[in-house]
Amino acid sequence: MKSLILALALTLGTSLTYAEESKETRQVCVDVMKDGKPVKDAKGNVRQNCKEVRVHKKLENATTVPDPKKK
Repeated sequence: MKSLILALALTLGTSLTYAEESKETRQVCVDVMKDGKPVKDAKGNVRQNCKEVRVHKKLENATTVPDPKKK
C-alpha cells in the first residue's frame, strides 16, 4: 500500500513540474500563395496563415559551424 501511495505521489509531482514551466512562443505568419502569387481578400490585403511557435533558446542563439575543409 505504501508503494502505491509513493508511486502516485511521484507521478503527480512530476506532472506538476512540467505544467509550471513557462513556454515562450512567438507568432509566425506566412503569406497564402496560389499559383505563385499572394492571395488577397476583398479589401486588397494579403491573406496570411499565422501559427504560434515555441521558441527554442538553443536554436535561437546558435552559432555557425566552422567549415572543417578551411585550414
